Order: sequence, then C-alpha cells, then structure tokens
Amino acid sequence: MTEPTRPETVVVIDDDYAIRLSCTKILAKMGLAVEAFEDGAQGLEGVARLKPSMLVVDLKMPGISGLEVISRVHEIDPQVIIVVITGYATIDTAVQAMKCGAYDFLPKPFSPDELRLIVNRGLERRRLALEAQRQEVERAILKRRFVTFVSHQLRTPLVAVHQYLDVLKHLDDQDAARRREWLDRCLKRTEELQALIADWLTLARIEGGTLVQEAVPVDLAAVIGGILESYQAMAAAEKVSLTAELAQGPLAVKGDRNCLSVVFDNLIANAIKYNRPGGTVTVAGRREGADVVIAVADTGVGIPEKYQPFLFDEFFRVRDEHAKKTVGTGLGLHITRRIVMEMGGSIEVESQVDAGSTFRVRLPAWREQADTNTGGAECQPIQCAS
Repeated sequence: MTEPTRPETVVVIDDDYAIRLSCTKILAKMGLAVEAFEDGAQGLEGVARLKPSMLVVDLKMPGISGLEVISRVHEIDPQVIIVVITGYATIDTAVQAMKCGAYDFLPKPFSPDELRLIVNRGLERRRLALEAQRQEVERAILKRRFVTFVSHQLRTPLVAVHQYLDVLKHLDDQDAARRREWLDRCLKRTEELQALIADWLTLARIEGGTLVQEAVPVDLAAVIGGILESYQAMAAAEKVSLTAELAQGPLAVKGDRNCLSVVFDNLIANAIKYNRPGGTVTVAGRREGADVVIAVADTGVGIPEKYQPFLFDEFFRVRDEHAKKTVGTGLGLHITRRIVMEMGGSIEVESQVDAGSTFRVRLPAWREQADTNTGGAECQPIQCAS
C-alpha cells in the first residue's frame, strides 16, 4: 500500500494577527501544512524545526526585521522559497528584499487569489529546482560509476593480454601449439575490448543525438535474414538452431538501416548466448495495423522476474552463474531500447526462468508501401542452417 504524500509546509511570519489568520486559512484550503508566528525570533525557530518549503514573511516587524529573517533563513536552508508581504510597498523595499534572497513580493492588502497564485508559482519553482538538483546528483554518481566501470572493464582484458604476451615471450620456438593457444587468447581479449569500445561509441552517439541519421524505408525481413546468416557458425558452435517465421512480402519500416541492424544483432546474439545446447532461437515478424512487430524468442535460461524491470538500464547484467560465464558490457539492451525509441517504437520482454525469453520490438511501418493487408499474413517458417 502506497503511503500518502505529506503536504508541503509553509511558515507565515507576521505581527498582524488578521494577516496570520487569513494566510493560514487560505493556504490550508490549498492542502498545505501551515504554521504561523508573530515575530522573527519565533519564526526562525519554526523554520529550523519544520524545514518548510516556503516562507511568507512581513518586512516591517518589531524585533528581528523581515530582511534579517530572509538572510538567516537562507543560512538554514537555501532552497526555501521566500515571499515578502508588506503594507509599505515601494520599489526600493522590493529591490532590497530580492537582493536579500526573496523570490517574490506581495503588497498588502492582497486577495486570496493573489496569494494562491504567488504561492503556487513559488512552490512549483522549488520543485523544479529540487528535481534539477536531484538529476545533477544522479549524473555525478553515474559519471563516477562510469569511470570506475570503464577503468575495470578496460584494465581486465589489458592485464590478461599483457600476461599472455609475457608467456609468449618465454616460449621456445618448438612449442608452436602453445604459442597458437596464447595468441588465440590474446585475440579473444582484444575482440572483447573492441566490442566494449564500440558499445561506448554507440552510446555516445545516442546521447549526442547523432546515431539515427536516416528515416528511409528499410525491409526488416532482409535485415534479419542477413543477421541470421551471419550467426550460423556461432549458433552451430552453441548447438542452437535458428528459425525465421516472417510474413510473406516486405516488412518495411521507417528508420536507419545501420541502427536497425544493431537492434536485431543485439537481440539475436543474446538469444544464442543465453540459450542452452539443443535450444532454438525463433525470429517472427508480421504487420499489425500500422506497425511491424518482430519477436525474438529463445528457449534458454530465462530471466528472473526481479531483474526484468532493470534489463534496459545502462551497465545492468543479470547476476547468475550463466551471466558470469558470458562476456558482455551491460550496454547492449540499453542501446537497443534507445534506438527503438528514437525511431518511434517500443520494446518489451516476456521471460520465465528455465523456459526462455521473448523480446518484442514494435516499429512504425513505412506508410507508403503498397501492401494494403494490415492484418498480417500467414508466416512461412524458414529453417536456417546451424
């Protein structure tokens, strides 16, 4: 059960009882928690205790003045929004209050609507400022994590390559078999580095808005056919069979061919890597209304339900024994979703542990194609050699 949201707190400081009572009633009807104080000293104690979102303060009060209250409140919490009210409104007093850190100025007498307007405007500004601050903190944390991640991910294969080369240096010329073995290990590690760098460059282009550069008709049947053909050797090595069930005729969408190749390359490669010997990968495609829907299904290890909400996050990888044995950056699915979203589509996943996973991509169909059958055609299974 979701806990109810706590109302935002407003502190009112004014030596005029009628003003305090009026503000309290108006603000309480707005759903705000209101505390009123008759002088600056009590008001400052209330601010320190209540940590309000907003302060409504009179400039002219006996004892601690409104200007002094403003300065001292910002020492307590610089995020408090301060609205000044006064019966001695002049341009000079308004400017002076703003210089001290007030957000806005409301001359007495004021109507309930004027107070509501200025309070709503001030609280919205505070929410936006806090949200911007929160996002900035998250970005800073992400940058630190990224630097740590990059350092680790680059260092690990580089250390391994260095060790392999060091062993090669000490092998005698007669040990050709071992030399080939260690060279193969070096090559595998450098391939991992290349894949890692390629993912980061792709992510950088996405963040910069320069990845999806075209919006032309692309036949997904041809794209997927080429990808399946390229993965025949990998599937055969893993003892996995590849099957395409694509509707007859072109499955044209509006997009960038290179980016679409990245999307389905990632999904098909994952379906093979996270499968099991004797398993299958099935890529099905058809028209559904104004969209083309491609489903990549495998009979592999599946994804625990607790991990599924995080699959498309940056650097996320499922923490299980199978994942530990599979090389990856945790960027593939994040990149895949970003590309699909940039092209106006969506991607979703259905998975069950020990039964397999299905990733379903929905993309807008190319509207100018001649095919008038929008209900989808019967799929013709095509068995790819594996």
